Amino acid sequence: MLELLCKGLREVGHTAMPASDGDSGLDLAMNYDFDAIILDLGLPGRDGFDIAACLRASNKITAILVLTARDSEDDIIRGLESGADHYLVKPFSFAEVLARLDSLSRTSRRTSPGSSLGLNPVRLTALRENTLVRLTRTEYLLLATLHHYIGKPVSRHCLIESIWGNEPIGSNALEVLVNSLRNKFDLPYSTKRIVTVRGTGYMLEAGISNEQDTHSDARSFIS
Repeated sequence: MLELLCKGLREVGHTAMPASDGDSGLDLAMNYDFDAIILDLGLPGRDGFDIAACLRASNKITAILVLTARDSEDDIIRGLESGADHYLVKPFSFAEVLARLDSLSRTSRRTSPGSSLGLNPVRLTALRENTLVRLTRTEYLLLATLHHYIGKPVSRHCLIESIWGNEPIGSNALEVLVNSLRNKFDLPYSTKRIVTVRGTGYMLEAGISNEQDTHSDARSFIS
């Protein structure tokens, strides 16, 4: 189920970082800034109730969608009281998951400082200096991931996980993809925003002041 959710989210343009147990899930949620968290309750190690409560106790305001087979009234009440924003019981449709995530994202979405992109996950486009840049699916996922951490270095591992998940890729696949994105997004402009961070990965620098800021539709989720 975890692999299917991540695959489905990536196919519609989202960035998904998976965690298969409670401890690693809590670690990701505490150390990264997500738009929403898809949270199962019956996890190995820490359960979902504990994760939600820990996040809220730490003043983490990330939206939480509980996705679980536990359908008793007591569990639903406990989940919401622990800090969940939505509670969805299995079986479910992927379309409903997307609709609930979109609803949560609209209420928690924030504009990144220095952002000057208008990312469209449906049309796979970016807006730079009022020019529409058309991207492939993987180019879009790369740019959306870099944009989510704008101004901060993003590790190769994080980028590969966000773009390809567990799919086998060539040793230089990320470098080839970065070069392809640079040709479309950076080459036509005097200011280069995609920079290599030696020993770490890559970073998207904040836009210069005369670029028009627009809100990004790129969203990221931990499941």
